[in-house]
Amino acid sequence: MLKTLDLELTLSKQDYKIQIDELMGQLRALQNACWQHKLPVAVVLEGWAAAGKGALVKKMTRYMDPRGFSVLPIFEPSSREERYPFLWRFWHKLPARGSVAFFYHSWYTHLLEDRLFERLPAEDVPMVIRTVNSFERQLVEDGMAIAKFWIHLSQDELKKRLKKAAKDELEAWRVRPEDWQQAENYRQYSQLAEEMLIQTSTGAAPWVLVEGDDRRWARVKVLSQLVATITEALDRRRIELPASVPLKPQKELSPTEPDFLAKADLNLKLELDEYKERLRAAQLKLRQLQQQIHNYQLPVLLMFEGWDAAGKGGAIKRLTEVLDPRSYKVDAFAAPTTEEHQYHYLWRFSRRLPGKGTIGIFDRSWYGRVLVERVENFATELEWRRAYRELNEFEAELVHSGYVILKFWLHINQDEQLARFDQRKNDPFKQYKLTEEDWRNREQWGLYEVAVNQMIARTNTPAAPWTVVPANDKLYARVFVIETVIEAVQNKLDQLKKLAKKKAKS
Repeated sequence: MLKTLDLELTLSKQDYKIQIDELMGQLRALQNACWQHKLPVAVVLEGWAAAGKGALVKKMTRYMDPRGFSVLPIFEPSSREERYPFLWRFWHKLPARGSVAFFYHSWYTHLLEDRLFERLPAEDVPMVIRTVNSFERQLVEDGMAIAKFWIHLSQDELKKRLKKAAKDELEAWRVRPEDWQQAENYRQYSQLAEEMLIQTSTGAAPWVLVEGDDRRWARVKVLSQLVATITEALDRRRIELPASVPLKPQKELSPTEPDFLAKADLNLKLELDEYKERLRAAQLKLRQLQQQIHNYQLPVLLMFEGWDAAGKGGAIKRLTEVLDPRSYKVDAFAAPTTEEHQYHYLWRFSRRLPGKGTIGIFDRSWYGRVLVERVENFATELEWRRAYRELNEFEAELVHSGYVILKFWLHINQDEQLARFDQRKNDPFKQYKLTEEDWRNREQWGLYEVAVNQMIARTNTPAAPWTVVPANDKLYARVFVIETVIEAVQNKLDQLKKLAKKKAKS
């Protein structure tokens, strides 16, 4: 790809001035249109050091309304950012609907510089590529426009620009040791860039290769393509799709679909004495494991879903009551806020992920996309069906980054739920827990039952399995949850210990 570029292409000053003024006017008008149509735009600028990316950003933003864009220079991850998956910090930086984000370097630094300087193991590269492609596809399918540019320089031009910048008192501080290494390892860096461009240029987010030896040519080409990308995205927004015929709500599973909930033995129970004994032993073991979780910098994510009044809160309380609160956090998720609606639905969850060495507990989770948002029609059929793959991809990235993920569905039958509703209604200290929404959800039990079974069938992966908890007896459910967590964490710690021993021997 890169060898086919004609780096001798140039543009005269006169032609440049005519074209650049027209393009900047178009970009300013398109920024307004993006705001009106709530189109988020991500502009990814990659390429060689001294390729003119900074000057290009300055030129583009000079004509734009500063309230509607952000410029995001990407440096090496901070010590805090290194505690999370590599895409974590980019989820935080995504543009809201209607705004534009310029990424001066981006998530591709991980696939390029980190490979060049051997900070990314070769065996991890295929997974990182899949993760990046999935990330961009999810953003585009959610409505974002992504424009990716690789600004290419010849080796001679790269060296010339670095030497000139190093002599300039105002620019010398920008020249990094890594930039000189690009010039010294030009052939190797070009090969890595070529591989990256080929494997991450997708239909959802294709790369635009820019001949960069002539600055004027490069600026005009980038702006022309950016205008075209935003215009095309806005045109897609304006197209009125024919109204789709909604499917008849599925209240029962088809004969070919597995009924995971029916397999749960709701008669399982514990006597009080056994409950106290097993709970005490399990809590002590988990407290001991918490120290090892910290020592081995193991991130643990526990997600709780279940019927209203199924006992999620009670299970979480018993799980956490003997833990050190400095190393765990419980996040309860309700309906998204106005701010959260401005982003991809996974945005608000990515911000709450536990870091290395800590435990994160989600009371409700991203599975609301295929449960309440599906049943209540808050998400379109296309959106919730697409979510199965998106959630599997998101969780696969977390597991690849070292996470232990456990997903619990606390299952009770309708009679038990009604009994608990009545108990809450008659208890002054629990009345606040019972809402009109709980009664309305109960009326749609059949719809939720189908949604839950299909959710488990489509997202029960070896890396992030579902555990259906028989919860008619609260005592049994609480102990079962903690013992399941202990087993999963202990297995992962055993793996890490074996790996550490193997490295020590070698």
